[in-house]
Amino acid sequence: MSTPQPQATPVDPTRPRPPRKAPSAAGRYLFLFLLGLVLGIIAVVMLLRALEGRKTWQDHYPTAAMQLMSAHSAQLRQKLEANRCAATDVLPHLQALRTLGNDLDPAFPDLRDNTRFAGHTGSFRATLDDALASPPMNCAGLKSTLEAIGSDCKACHTDFRG
Repeated sequence: MSTPQPQATPVDPTRPRPPRKAPSAAGRYLFLFLLGLVLGIIAVVMLLRALEGRKTWQDHYPTAAMQLMSAHSAQLRQKLEANRCAATDVLPHLQALRTLGNDLDPAFPDLRDNTRFAGHTGSFRATLDDALASPPMNCAGLKSTLEAIGSDCKACHTDFRG
């Protein structure tokens, strides 16, 4: 048994071929657009990383100090929510906040001579000094300490954060 051969369609040389449509350039344009988009994103990321790499520790200092203070305050709030308000649980965070309070003036050198800023930072440190002198022994004490710290922070942020 043999395999049947496909039959060739006879081509009539006298019959004109239909005109071919020119291929659309839309595919090429889409490809070039996507390529440009990808290359643009890569260039922007490289530029932003180069600019970030030029920053020194002094540029990061204010943000880092605020983030550390926020982290310790958040941990104190978590202790309050978890009902773990013993002095041994909260003292390390209060001590860290007090130490960070000393860093506020160097972190914001342009505000160092501002009397309102000095008043806010002094009030913040005084609140923490009081909390460290007589640490909160229960959750009610921790809550009032957190409210005092929060009001000091809010007062400064209202005046200087914009």
